[in-house]
Amino acid sequence: MATKSNGVWQGVVTAVAGGLVGAVATHWWGQHGPGQEPAATERHRLARAHQQRMHWELLSMAIDDPDLAAVIDTFEVDMPPEKRRQMIYANLWYINAYHLYESGLLNRHELLGHLRELFQSPYIREYWEITRHHRAALDPSSSEAEIGRIAEALFQELDDADTDEWWVVGGG
Repeated sequence: MATKSNGVWQGVVTAVAGGLVGAVATHWWGQHGPGQEPAATERHRLARAHQQRMHWELLSMAIDDPDLAAVIDTFEVDMPPEKRRQMIYANLWYINAYHLYESGLLNRHELLGHLRELFQSPYIREYWEITRHHRAALDPSSSEAEIGRIAEALFQELDDADTDEWWVVGGG
């Protein structure tokens, strides 16, 4: 048991240390690297990509270890560890859609298609419902809040639809 715990904490320390080293290296390279300094937007893009990877690693650790998952449980709903893992996994799928859109790999129409498919899962729908308070706390002018509003509108359209043909709901 002590070995498993030490291994988990070693993984946490490694992920955090790696994130800090990567951020420092990116900053240093932007300030002192050869040639011209990268544009601010490029530094921001690199930092964002690094942060996305770190976020993924931290959530993956929480999925693998119920003790770590309890640390980030802000669902405000009493749930067993298995359900918490499912909600964290659902969060990863939503965040994946968010990052695909933010990075320009999906346009708005494609984002809606992706979300429409995700919302067919009862687990994703449950996640969406129990995390409303998270989205309500976002800065309304942020891109995360904007995408949350797009997804919420689609979620409501799917709930209100008079058809079982979910793939035609929320087309625009």
